Amino acid sequence: MLKPHEALDRAENLVSQAIKAGADAADAVYVCDASTEVQVRLGALEDVARSEGEEIGLRVFVGQRSATISSSSLNPSILANLVSRAIDMAKEAPEDQYAGLAPQDRLLKGDVPDLDVDDGQDPDPALLRAAALECEDAARAVAGVTNSEGAGASAARSIFALATSHGFAGVKSSTGYGLSASVLAGEGDAKERDYDWRSARYLADLDSAAAIGRRAGERAVKRVNPGSVKSGSMPVVFDPRVGSSLVGHLLGAISGSSIARKTSFLLDANGTALFDSSLSVIDDPLRPRGLSSRGFDGEGLPTARRSIIENGVLTGWLMESASARQLGLQPTGHASRGVSGAPGVSTSNLHLEGGSGSVADLIRDIKYGVYVHELVGQGVNLVTGDYSRGAAGFLIVDGEIAGPVSEFTIAGNLKDMFAAMVAADDLEFIRSSNVPTLRIDGMMIASA
Repeated sequence: MLKPHEALDRAENLVSQAIKAGADAADAVYVCDASTEVQVRLGALEDVARSEGEEIGLRVFVGQRSATISSSSLNPSILANLVSRAIDMAKEAPEDQYAGLAPQDRLLKGDVPDLDVDDGQDPDPALLRAAALECEDAARAVAGVTNSEGAGASAARSIFALATSHGFAGVKSSTGYGLSASVLAGEGDAKERDYDWRSARYLADLDSAAAIGRRAGERAVKRVNPGSVKSGSMPVVFDPRVGSSLVGHLLGAISGSSIARKTSFLLDANGTALFDSSLSVIDDPLRPRGLSSRGFDGEGLPTARRSIIENGVLTGWLMESASARQLGLQPTGHASRGVSGAPGVSTSNLHLEGGSGSVADLIRDIKYGVYVHELVGQGVNLVTGDYSRGAAGFLIVDGEIAGPVSEFTIAGNLKDMFAAMVAADDLEFIRSSNVPTLRIDGMMIASA
């Protein structure tokens, strides 16, 4: 792989070519990555894969017209043709009064913060194989596990470089490691599957292979012989594995593009209380070793810790420059960017905090409800907030987790769900988006 400064040189050179060829403004994104993945199943090596690639994307502006083009070839003659085609495309594009680079006076000044997201390692495939085998062995050793879909271990390194024609140049190098297992329990047509996985920026920060495998096995066994749940209105408790999706729906509804297009159920919610006053939703892109940490956003703006929900109140929208201009506001440092297309928005190291009391305390007064650990389908309407998804989990009876249940639907409206949300104190920072166990009363349950 290239060194970070070489990656940045490539992005800067492409921007320079675009300006010399007649573009009024331009930015370029260079991405390269290399990864090794090992898969095992039933104690035997199943696959070893190594992938390496690089791509560069160019966005050019001619007046208020723009075009984006990308290439996986870095051949100089191909890049020269890329520049001329991008400019020709931009000249034919419709005018957009909101198009343009980020405000120059808001660009990150000085050095990009070092967030400690690269441990400098490139593990031997033999080490990854040993970890995957240990993980699967631990899962298969759980009494009641009858088959395995396998285990995998991976190691990757990536470089992201961004350069703009109005003064920004930044690069980020990161490593990432993953370990997972998926097994089945039960016999015949009554088999149930479950899994566990962990990922980290540093190899040393990964949870142990044995712990990951054991959790996968125990989860699968607990799901065997599911029953049915009664239909009706009742409390629903969301496992952290699926609870983070609820915060994801919040982010989709407060993106600048959704607000500018008036396609959000939270269109008039800025500055209002959406959650209980004990809860806050925090975006922390500067978290050391965070899974999605970044010192600059996809337009070259600085990132910063921010309370998206502060003591229950929505503090504002997530905006890249185009939607900010449309709304008459300033971009918020949440732009995300690939090598093709215009910037969107994303958060980094998101978490919900403010829960109090254990999970046992959270469910103690539930006479009859469900604990959800799996969600299926995409039944979420961000225009109306209507929510309806298939689910599986466990019954809660008289304050205790009871037997497994499956093939039921949970439904409600996201505004009502946010307002009714209560959180436990079991928040862990193990994903790019983290929530504790969540409880929402009054949801509608329909059994299949």
